Amino acid sequence: MVRETNAMRSGLNADLAATLERMSAEDYAGRIWGVDPNLWRPEPEHHAEIRERLGWLTLPADCLAQVEELTAFADEVRAAGFEHVVLLGMGGSSLAPWAFEAIFGVADGYPGLTVLDSTVPAQVRATLTGGDAARTLFIVASKSGGTAEVLSFYEHFLAEVQELKGDGACENFVVITDPGSALQKLGEERGVRRIFENWPDHGGRYSAMSYFGMVLAALIGAPIGEMLAGGQSMAEACGPDVPADENPGMVLGALLGYCHEVGRNKLTLLASPGLAAFGEWVEQLLAESTGKEGVGIVPVVGETVGEVADYGVDRVFAYMRLAGDDTHDALAEALAAAGHPVIRIDVSDPATIGAEMFRWEFATAVAGAFMGIDPFDQPNVEEAKNKARAALEDFTQDGSLPALEPDATDGELSVYGAPDAGSVTEAIGNLMASVQPGDYVALMAYLPYADSTDDALSSMRAEVRAARGVATTVGYGPRFLHSTGQLHKGGPEAAVFLQLTVADSEDLPIPGKPYSFAMLKNAQAAGDLGVLRDHGLRALRVDLGSDVAGGLKRVAELLRAALA
Repeated sequence: MVRETNAMRSGLNADLAATLERMSAEDYAGRIWGVDPNLWRPEPEHHAEIRERLGWLTLPADCLAQVEELTAFADEVRAAGFEHVVLLGMGGSSLAPWAFEAIFGVADGYPGLTVLDSTVPAQVRATLTGGDAARTLFIVASKSGGTAEVLSFYEHFLAEVQELKGDGACENFVVITDPGSALQKLGEERGVRRIFENWPDHGGRYSAMSYFGMVLAALIGAPIGEMLAGGQSMAEACGPDVPADENPGMVLGALLGYCHEVGRNKLTLLASPGLAAFGEWVEQLLAESTGKEGVGIVPVVGETVGEVADYGVDRVFAYMRLAGDDTHDALAEALAAAGHPVIRIDVSDPATIGAEMFRWEFATAVAGAFMGIDPFDQPNVEEAKNKARAALEDFTQDGSLPALEPDATDGELSVYGAPDAGSVTEAIGNLMASVQPGDYVALMAYLPYADSTDDALSSMRAEVRAARGVATTVGYGPRFLHSTGQLHKGGPEAAVFLQLTVADSEDLPIPGKPYSFAMLKNAQAAGDLGVLRDHGLRALRVDLGSDVAGGLKRVAELLRAALA
């Protein structure tokens, strides 16, 4: 069940041995399982929260005991005639189910799954395109029970189902939340089909093997028993009495921590095609856990595979290799031969993905201790939320969002955050001119999901890497605010941000609120940019106007000219 973690460069193995010896001497594994908060932070004010965030250690075993219950629930849903499941969730509540569906697909006879984690009105509307709301089961997932986006989704789709089913609408809704949350109380008052009270002693990004991941996995017919058994097997392999150099989570955590210490903090995920979605889950786990107090491991996911010469000395590679697939073997070997640290993890079967999730969770806790930070908090996440909340309060009082005046325009393009630029061309040129070796460039797209948009953003990333030799990331907003958003604000300042927004051609109301989805999305984008600028970071917003494809094409042209 347990796969080896191999560093494919002998020099790194020597460094790894010394790091593991130190971790063994300081009893990292024993202190993690013993819930010793001093391993991460000596200050007493951090201790209570850390102690309350280590329940993920026993989640595989805890949830394994619920497999029969989860299977029965999935059978109930199928028998009730539901043809589709829509997950309304953000960040830790959405990324694991999204990855499970991408890795396993939907088993025959089970309902299809759509994950909604965008407040872009076009995306919200597209959620039920071709589907019947009356035969759709909506999973409302929020650990805190107060996630603004999730509650907005809930109200919107409840109103849609009520138009079709009247008082019977709530049988189409299921709640997953922590005990005692406002969402639990709301679900009880409305009489939803089912409420899953989750284990409260862990953060959302560590919740893949709790109800937040496993309810959705069961609904699509994924092998939840094997997944959880794999997680438990890995938990035992990472136990407190296992020697450090034989502990898979310790070895991976030591590699990540050591590479960060020597300046290789851009963790680039290579994965067999069948495991590609796993990187999206790892991205949130690492970014939100380690990106704080001016440090952080920067996960680089979905970047176009390049040649060895395309990668700088700030990279470390993790190669998730599915048995029988050699897609990236040659590149991994070439990278290692060129002196790059390459971590290879062999995965025997997708059904054991739970083992890999636990390995990365444990490794993240280990790396956080090595870095001297608390990997279980997210101190900067609320900053953008607070700015967005303030803007919406202004709208509630004044009837409009705070006005934003562009610094320059070019046709439908407008730029913000570049007061010294005389044109859009100059603004983008100045941003790209600021990129230095060791930086990373983050594209933040408050746009509807589309293959054409993915392709355009991917091309931009490739252009930046080819011209500047730096790592690139991309995130759709507001989804990334619940993952890489913490890294953006709290991590290393070696970051350059290009925010992309669009004028919404359609809008949707949020029942019970004076503002709409477009206003919520615009407030979130403005709040995000404002916080980045408040931190003195290099950030530029380009509004594409009403034409996403045309705007992206024009931005790509200007970006290409700036890089040249």
